[in-house]
Amino acid sequence: MKACFALEMKEIDKAAEEIGSVPSIVLMENAAIACLNELKKDFADLKNMRIAVFCGKGNNGGDGFALTRHLYNMGANVEVFLVCGNEFKGDAKINFDIIKKMNIDIDVISDTDSLKYIVRSYNIIIDAIYGTGIHGTVSGISYDVINEINENSKYTFSIDVPSGIDSDSGAICGICVKADKTVTFAAYKIGMLMFPAADFVGKVTVADISIPDYIINERGIGVNVIDDEFVRDNFPKRENHSQKGDYGKVLVIAGSTGMTGAAYLSSQSAVLSGSGLVTLAIPSLLNNAMEAKTTEVMTVPMPDINGHISQRAIEQILDRVDRADAVLIGPGMGISDDAMMILESILDYSKVPVIIDADGINAASKNMDILSDCTCPVIFTPHAVEMSRLTGLEKDYIEDNRLVVSKEFAEEYGVCVILKGHHTVVTASDGEQYINITGNSGLATGGSGDVLAGITASFAARGIKESVAAAMAVYIHGMAGDIAKDKYGIESVTASGVMECIPCALRQILQVEK
Repeated sequence: MKACFALEMKEIDKAAEEIGSVPSIVLMENAAIACLNELKKDFADLKNMRIAVFCGKGNNGGDGFALTRHLYNMGANVEVFLVCGNEFKGDAKINFDIIKKMNIDIDVISDTDSLKYIVRSYNIIIDAIYGTGIHGTVSGISYDVINEINENSKYTFSIDVPSGIDSDSGAICGICVKADKTVTFAAYKIGMLMFPAADFVGKVTVADISIPDYIINERGIGVNVIDDEFVRDNFPKRENHSQKGDYGKVLVIAGSTGMTGAAYLSSQSAVLSGSGLVTLAIPSLLNNAMEAKTTEVMTVPMPDINGHISQRAIEQILDRVDRADAVLIGPGMGISDDAMMILESILDYSKVPVIIDADGINAASKNMDILSDCTCPVIFTPHAVEMSRLTGLEKDYIEDNRLVVSKEFAEEYGVCVILKGHHTVVTASDGEQYINITGNSGLATGGSGDVLAGITASFAARGIKESVAAAMAVYIHGMAGDIAKDKYGIESVTASGVMECIPCALRQILQVEK
């Protein structure tokens, strides 16, 4: 699925009509039918249901008028409230003129004194006020209407985008509708996936309104939304005539005194994600403990100093790099000059993908020039604070500009970036981007990133393109987190629990009944 900016969506609509010969009034009708179908999923019987449709003066309002007609014809007790006056044009006017002749109650809101009681009297509130067409800050009657909807609605359904959300940035334009469900058309709007807007959209459905696929695909939209189908389409098939070496050999360089958990979680997650062979390079001091803790993961003791791997291990590590299909470096490795020298040597030597996580990121941030002679594919896995170290930008700026910061960094250094957070952003070295929609706040727990790093390394070792492997990994990691939330409760989600749910996530995505 694609995610687009408001202007891109406008161009898609225009191209659908001018190139695809799909009249805009047909798109509006299909949008209304899609909304009706989604309402049916949440309400078994809409007949006699009390429904209020709040409409603005643009095409979003037109969608509301068309939906009103269908609800009325089904027997719903539906009433329209005009928020921005009663002057309309184009397709919105056509649909308004239709409902004016259907004995449907239509009221123009001129004051809001009794609006609280009006909103409370309906079972369903339909938001068709602004959609993507908002400009400036919500004020006046519109502000009061949205506020009363948020305070008093039993169930709120937004058409295309909750009114008051900037559909490009995700900013709130003074106030916005807090929806229980949003039905958006043809593609996600990027702002819906950004914060704070993402907290207001409720459950999101992307509806097909008959815009031909080629119209969307020819726009060159560079932001994608990861879904089950994306993972299935890119996941390598297992063959009966195969052996363990065919499914990726992963080398994990991780662990230091007090941080064996990171080494365990990352390496074991690679195993659970399907890797044929996983080798863990660990400080000699910790090898016995890790041998006792792991079964499928092979451990290799490395020369250590002060509880972390020493630069004296470089030759042995590079020998192991020669045997690997992907290298993961950093989880729990510790901050030291040794880590910096080991990372530099690997980047200079490796021909296979290198995933740089946690303390590997901390090491790289001290000298980004180590990437200048690197010829291997590289995947960075920073959260916002680590991204701040890599770029020198403020954390808050990064959080407010996740797509832009990720893209600039990936293109400047020729790497893939997983910028972690809710709705993690994956950016390829060519600027192609993927936004994740799985996961929950339970993943904000120690060790969660180690699990993600292990999954990413596993997929990269299978020969999957780095950005695709990273996108698949964040989606499955998030889904495992969702399964863990349902199993344990959101407050009790742990990294180990997420790791244990990887097989369930993979099965749910891959083993789809035909």
